[in-house]
Amino acid sequence: MFELDHALAQDIVDRAMAILPHNVNVMDSQGLILGSGEPERINTRHEGAQWVLANGRVVELDANAARRLKNVQPGVNLPLLLEQRLVGVLGITGAPDTVRTYAALVRMTAEMLLAQRSQQAQQQWRRQRRDDLQALLLGQPEPSAECLAEAGQLGLKPHLARTPYALRVGPGQALHLLAEWLCNRYPDSWCTSPAPGHVLWCRPASLALDEERLLARLGGLGWPVLQWAQGENAAGLASLRQGCAQVNDVLAYGRQVLPGQRRLALATYRLPAMLWRLRDDPALRQWLAPLQGLVEHDRGGVLLATLRAWCAHNGQAQACADALGLHRNSLRYRLERIRGYTGLDPARMADLANLYLGVQLLPAAALSD
Repeated sequence: MFELDHALAQDIVDRAMAILPHNVNVMDSQGLILGSGEPERINTRHEGAQWVLANGRVVELDANAARRLKNVQPGVNLPLLLEQRLVGVLGITGAPDTVRTYAALVRMTAEMLLAQRSQQAQQQWRRQRRDDLQALLLGQPEPSAECLAEAGQLGLKPHLARTPYALRVGPGQALHLLAEWLCNRYPDSWCTSPAPGHVLWCRPASLALDEERLLARLGGLGWPVLQWAQGENAAGLASLRQGCAQVNDVLAYGRQVLPGQRRLALATYRLPAMLWRLRDDPALRQWLAPLQGLVEHDRGGVLLATLRAWCAHNGQAQACADALGLHRNSLRYRLERIRGYTGLDPARMADLANLYLGVQLLPAAALSD
């Protein structure tokens, strides 16, 4: 429930006294002075305001009446209403006949400010609650019926099909403004910032998206996206939660292994990203151990580049040789050296699978002690 505070009360006082030659006081629902042109009176009780609060009507006090009350001066004291609820009192010091008209005008302005601040507070609460619910829906395996119902009431559409993206943005960026822009530009989006420089965006799957154009637009607006990982359409909350975890894995993998590649698709990097998350597992380190010999002996990176090209061209010798600018005999010689250092034959499917996964994880911690 919205209540008057010192900042708003003093704002009302300052606005009024900028145009009126009279002191103004603003009291809360207990008669405590929150804002005043006489700073020494702030946080003291105003008995005239307490009369207003007790009776819910205007109280005018001339000099004789004011003398009978504590901490009161002649003036007009009026109730401040917000949605028909008495939330405070406005007082203007001076002879009632002189300040009566001023008081009515200032009261109208004050109540307009109250309504505006209350609306802003409600909007802020709504935004914060929507953010909290998004985090709950994406973080809880089985959100409660109450959580789903409230999300629906706040317009979150929890069962709408969405596509998750994980974005890594340059340092020092105002991520809440980026999230707000994305949600405004793509209605029914969800957007959170799980870590500094990291935005998780779930856009409606039905919306068309030109990714390159969007990346250029974000850069032009001052949000340079260093990398982004695109997931797959998720028809429900369970698959959306899984998709968010996967794009986070892909982004973490890309940041360490493929820092120069801006766009990363889950469909392409699903397996290496999953293994990257498990890179410190002893079983995985043992499985990838044969590549350690290649890493130690390939100081110039020539053999690793050859192995990457071999994997990229699906073991097709001529295509790989052409891509590397080599004669097929030179390529064959390099493949023999790779087999010698690793004990794995790039021409055999089972061995190639092991080598492929290893190069996908370079430079992974699994390849060094």
